[in-house]
Parts: sequence; structure tokens; C-alpha cells
Amino acid sequence: MFLKKNDVIGIIAPASFLKKEAALKLALDLLKDWGLQYKLAKNLFNKHNHFAGTDKERISDFQFFLDHKNIKAIWCVCGGYGSIRIIDKLNFTKFRSNPKWIIGYSDITVFHQAIHNLGFESIHSFMPTSIKTILENKIAIKNFKKILFGKTIKYELKPNQNNRLGKVKGKIIGGNLAIISSLLGTKYTLKERYILFIEEVGEYKYSIDRMLQSLKLNGYFINCKALVLGSFSEIKKNNPLFGQTIEEIVLNVVAAYNFPVCFDFPAGHLTNNNPIIFGREVTLNITDKNVTLGF
Repeated sequence: MFLKKNDVIGIIAPASFLKKEAALKLALDLLKDWGLQYKLAKNLFNKHNHFAGTDKERISDFQFFLDHKNIKAIWCVCGGYGSIRIIDKLNFTKFRSNPKWIIGYSDITVFHQAIHNLGFESIHSFMPTSIKTILENKIAIKNFKKILFGKTIKYELKPNQNNRLGKVKGKIIGGNLAIISSLLGTKYTLKERYILFIEEVGEYKYSIDRMLQSLKLNGYFINCKALVLGSFSEIKKNNPLFGQTIEEIVLNVVAAYNFPVCFDFPAGHLTNNNPIIFGREVTLNITDKNVTLGF
């Protein structure tokens, strides 16, 4: 599904309303610099309470882009909350015969999991609302462009002392921990064996532990070939203190499993939010010297 010059990207707000219109302009300028065209969703700038328009309006926008033959990718401008309210109203029939990239992260995890269960790839990546800080990180921008245009990328990271070593091959999928947890028990729950990526922002440690314990009780880690942790940022403090680091919380939850674990992958709610191709079969190699992951 790689793009070529003059391809069109659909720009959509499927959840919360757009708060940083200036950032959107920066993102559109970036696409133009790369020789790409874009089409703005009809209701992109709408506001309805918390959301970018009513559920009906957001469904209409998303369905239009899913069905449009000339739209080669759908880039979500922001997350927030709202994707779960519309996912079961979307029809992916035409998408199956004319697949395209779905791009975003955080609340967009809902669409990533739905697309993955249909057997297609998607891109977990930064969105226009965070483009200003992302532009300061040349690596994330370059990797995003490479993925869009079908070029390979390879991440090589310094090891975290809490990593569990190992080498595995499998499809990588996941996203925001809270969203993954919210989809438990639905048809969008992950089913096949996978390398699981998770990230989180603005939660208490006990909440992170609770969500991980929920995944465990639902058998998520039985199907896990490896666990990749992105950023866990803006962690809230509570009284009394939880008493464990994020690494300790994670390793305690997965103690009964022997798959490799990688911390500090540069993706999630951070300025260095690098892209990941969800649904792509990759090789993850975690050693005491470095961590490599290629797309």
C-alpha cells in the first residue's frame, strides 16, 4: 500500500475535535513538500460537545474515505476519545478490495485492531496535532516518510537493563493500553499470536497495573510472542505511592511467561513518536548490547 507522488491522503477527525488548526497546516505543508495531495473530511472542523461532530457525521466522513478509490491513506488528525463510538457502524467491504493506510495512535488504536483482525496493515504514528514537536525530531519524520513511500526502516536501540532477552519473529500489533483494555470481550480483541506493543499517557500506576492484569486474565499474554513497551508518560502520582516502577509492574504481570520484553521503544505520547507498521511480520532481537526491529 505504499504511496507515490500525487497520491491523495484523506484527513479526518474520528474522535475528539481538532484544537490545533495551526498544527494541521504544518502537517498539510509537509505532505505537499513530499509531493502528496490531501482531501479534508467534510466535517473535519465540526464540534459537538467533546467530539469532532456528531457520531453520524464522523461515521459519514470515515465511510467516505474508506470507500473512495482515489484515497490511498487516511490520516487521523487527533485522538482523544470517540473512535469506539463509531467503529461498529463502519462498513469495510470496499476497503477490503481497495485497502489503504489508516494512520494515527492513542484513541486510533480502535481502528488499528479492527483493521488488523481483517488481515490488513496500518500505521501507528504521530498525528497532525503533534506535528510541531515531531518536526523537531528529524528521525521520526524521516521514518514516517520512508514507510509511506514503501522504503524499509530499521530501529536500533540502546538496551534497558530491565529488558528480557530473546529473538522472535511475528506480526506486531497493539497501541494504547487503555484502548486495548476497553476492547476486551469485543470482536476487536486480538486473537492470533503476535508481538504486542503498548504505550500509555496520563494514568496512575495502579490503573496501568489493573489494565495489564485485565489483559492477563483475558489471555492476552498466552498469545504473546514478545512485549514491546513504548513511552509511559505523564504518570500521575497517588497517595499512597504504588511502590513499583513501570518496569517492575510489567515484569510482575508477565512473570509466568518466558517471552522477550523490550522497554523504551521510541513510540507513543512523546516527541520522538516513531512509526510502527501494525500487522507487519518483523524480527525483534533483544540482546544485552542493543535492540533491533526492522520494517
